[in-house]
Amino acid sequence: MNVRDFIGIGLGPFNLGLAALAAPIEDLDGIFLERKPNVDWHPGMLIDGTTMQVPFMADLVTLADPTSPYSFLNYLKESGRIYPFYIRESFFQLRTEFQDYLRWAAEKLDNLRFERNVTSVTWEDGVYAVHSEGPGGAATDYARRLVLGTGTPPWIPPSCRELESPTVCHASSYMEHRERLRECGSITVVGSGQSAAEIYRDLLGDIEEGGYELNWVTRSPRFFPLEYTKLTLEMTSPEYVDYFHGLPSAKRDELNAAHKNLYKGINAELINEIFDLLYQKRFERGSVPTRLLTNCTVEKAAGCGSVRLSVRQHEQDRSFELQTEGLVLATGYSYRVPDFMNEVRDRLRYDATGRLEARRDYSVDAAANQEIFVQNAELATHGFVSPDLGMAAYRNSWIIRSLTGREVYPIERRIGFQEFGAPQ
Repeated sequence: MNVRDFIGIGLGPFNLGLAALAAPIEDLDGIFLERKPNVDWHPGMLIDGTTMQVPFMADLVTLADPTSPYSFLNYLKESGRIYPFYIRESFFQLRTEFQDYLRWAAEKLDNLRFERNVTSVTWEDGVYAVHSEGPGGAATDYARRLVLGTGTPPWIPPSCRELESPTVCHASSYMEHRERLRECGSITVVGSGQSAAEIYRDLLGDIEEGGYELNWVTRSPRFFPLEYTKLTLEMTSPEYVDYFHGLPSAKRDELNAAHKNLYKGINAELINEIFDLLYQKRFERGSVPTRLLTNCTVEKAAGCGSVRLSVRQHEQDRSFELQTEGLVLATGYSYRVPDFMNEVRDRLRYDATGRLEARRDYSVDAAANQEIFVQNAELATHGFVSPDLGMAAYRNSWIIRSLTGREVYPIERRIGFQEFGAPQ
């Protein structure tokens, strides 16, 4: 039985970054299993012209190892585009460009195993047995440790979970449904974040050609811009994670609810672009068949083909109905422990509410042996930086230190000017 040091499950940007940083470490033996045939990062949101919300330095490796051959700058150099990117003078790469970069890096790594769908994980003879299926049949790989990077599945509001229609979709599959939606007489986008704004902007641009009515419904009191000032960005830092992790669980939950505009807001430029487009269309055509409805929650939804939404306006405490043929739920994502972990759930660490409780080192095994680590499943314990690509290399540096027993990549302890807790 060949027992590896670790097995990573899932290949989004976080585990792919771990694969790239682990590749040069000769005494670290690990593989990564992915059910898809290739890296496929948010394909439903690869809308033409959309850009990343974090600078290009938040790639797979740079903030841990600027000399790595898997950096975004090396990708540009090898692709013959480093000078055009330099002349472009933007820190924010195209989203389709980021997807292409991820696939470029994946092709260079030999520790990835695609089309391997993990079906279960068991504990056998003191190691983890990872059972998977693929084109070659069933297989089992063994490792002392696991790194779970399966991502956060789309969250559907309870009011909409019974809807079955080809013109109802979550934002994660928007591009797949886009043309079908454009054939509807009316479309409603539900949600308040960047995805909702990008989808609304995309549909608004073609509203005359499509001949549809367009609604944007959000429970937020306004269309919050993503807060991106420099002192606020210092909160995406090692010392803020230390501070947040040390707070009581109830206080962390309170802060996470208050921090939504730090990671779930809309780019200010996009908000302004939407307003300018609305202004232009109203001036040129007299009216625009669209409504933007704030403070509104969809409480019920019913129908097939045409959906009837029962909506409540919070501040007025009034309800109304909205009829729509197309419905896009830009309602975010929520982590859940993958089903393939069912047989080893007793080896995981949970808090009083039943959520995974990650230690400061991102481990979640109940025995505290640094056996199981998570990527982007520690919002409750580490705060809003958990899904931030800019902190991915930092987290992976921690995980690699645990896997190897030494600090392979220097881990920053303090980077900010401000202090988050009371002075000692």
